[in-house]
Parts: sequence; structure tokens; C-alpha cells
Amino acid sequence: MQIRALMYFDELARTLSMRAAAENLNVAATAVSRQIDNLEHHFGTALVERSSRGIRLTAAGELLAARAGKTLRELDHVQQLIEDLEGLQRGRVSVYASGATVANLLAPALAKFSLRYPKIRFEVTISSARQAMEALASAEADIAVTLFSSPEPGTKVRIRKQIAYDVIAAADHPLAGQTEVTVADLARHALAVPDRSFGARLAFDALFSNAGITLDPVFVTSSLEMQKELVLSGAAITLLPALTVWRECRSGQLVAIPMAGGKGVKTPIDLCVASDRQLSFAAAKLLDYFDGFMRHDEMPGV
Repeated sequence: MQIRALMYFDELARTLSMRAAAENLNVAATAVSRQIDNLEHHFGTALVERSSRGIRLTAAGELLAARAGKTLRELDHVQQLIEDLEGLQRGRVSVYASGATVANLLAPALAKFSLRYPKIRFEVTISSARQAMEALASAEADIAVTLFSSPEPGTKVRIRKQIAYDVIAAADHPLAGQTEVTVADLARHALAVPDRSFGARLAFDALFSNAGITLDPVFVTSSLEMQKELVLSGAAITLLPALTVWRECRSGQLVAIPMAGGKGVKTPIDLCVASDRQLSFAAAKLLDYFDGFMRHDEMPGV
């Protein structure tokens, strides 16, 4: 079985259109069809069903599609390892990260690392912790930097650092002058919180529930930037790690106020990799750099 046939099938499974797959691969539609025929001959069964309404994967096709993408990514990884053996010291690194890690860890670490290794290219995806861990397990990501991440089979934590969520408010907000804030204080003001696809939101729900108060946010969003903008405008307050808004706090635009009694939300920042996958030169070097950045307290705002 040729790798090309698997590549063509992977694209067809993604688009479910012979024409779209051919355009994305920059080949003729007949070339895609021929490679699918080759695969069906190799496996001895139909992988797709063609009709006037388009392409549909058979049960066998669904099974192959679930594994084809990971197989191709692993082959790309092997290619990178071979290039490393030849001393090329270049390549690409895929990083998945939680949005709250961007300002204090991800961006400054990547900026410094890129200056040291200018031939390396980076693909950075901002996602939920669950999506990041799934990307590691499926070989879509080389490294994940997460908050509130749950263990995923085939992954491991390289280094963990504990952080707390503070109340973040505009400098002229009524709460800005307080030395600490209670859950009851929070409930009296407009709140901006993430949606329930984020681990932080589940922790906020538990925080309010334990205090016997219903969380009733004015704004629910999947965007960290939206949360920050709403706070900057004075329309809401939110809960975030202070290191996420350290620039705005340093400039006097925002303030970070601890929760009363040290009973606020706490979570680790986890630097994670796949447990059974050898990293390329580029990914291994970046992992070491992230590790040192976190271990030696280089993160701004920490």
C-alpha cells in the first residue's frame, strides 16, 4: 500500500467530496478515485459509497479514516527525526495551549526560543485543556500547556506549577480598593466567565455552590480577550490568574484582588507531552526551554 493512497483517502474522508479533495491535493479527481480503488483492492472491501448526493464512508472507511490521519502525522514525525540525525536542526513544532498561558508563558518563551533557533517553525493552537490533551494523544500536538487538564491515556506531565485565580477588575471599579473579595462580593457585581467547555468555569460553579450562592454571570464567552475587554471597559469583573493580565495591572488599567481566606480557585499549569512518542530535535529543545522558563520563575507576573 502506497503512502500517497493513504494521503488521498485522508483528504477525501475530511472533505467527503472527490472534487474538493482533488483541488486541495492539486491533482485530477480521477487520480483521487484511482488511489481509493487501490486502497479498496488492498483491504478487500469498499471504503466509500458514491452517489449523486456525494461521498459517504462505509463502516470500513470510517475505521480507516480514524487511523489514517494519525498514521500520516507519525510518518511526518519520523521524517523530522531522520532530518535531525542529519544535523539539519530545523522543522516544525505543534503547540496546543490554554489562552490564559499566552501572555505570561507561551508568547515570551516562544519569542526568545525563536531568536535562538530561527530555522524552526511553530504552529500554535489556543484551545481548551481537553482539546489540547486529545491533540497530544492523537499526535496532532507535540507539546501542550494547559490549565485544569484531566489525565489522558498516552500523555504525561513534564512539569507542574500551581497558580491561583484572582478577581480582576478595572482600576476604578468599586471592588478595586479592597484587599480581598468574598464570593458574596462577586455575586453583587456583573461577572464575565468562560463557558462550560472550560475547566475554569466548572471550578467557578463549584466555588459559588460551596458558598451557597448561584452563579449568575452577565457575560458567558469562550474568548479570554472578550473577558479582558469587558473588564477593561468596566462592564464586568472576572476571575483570572493575575499573570494573565500582568501588563494591564502594571500599567494601572486593571487590579488583581485575592479571594478572601485563600479559598479561591487554584489550578496547576501543566507542561505535557505524549508518554510514548520520541520528540524531534525542535520539539525536544522547545520542551526543555519551556521547562526552564517555568522552573526558574521567568514567567512575567509570577
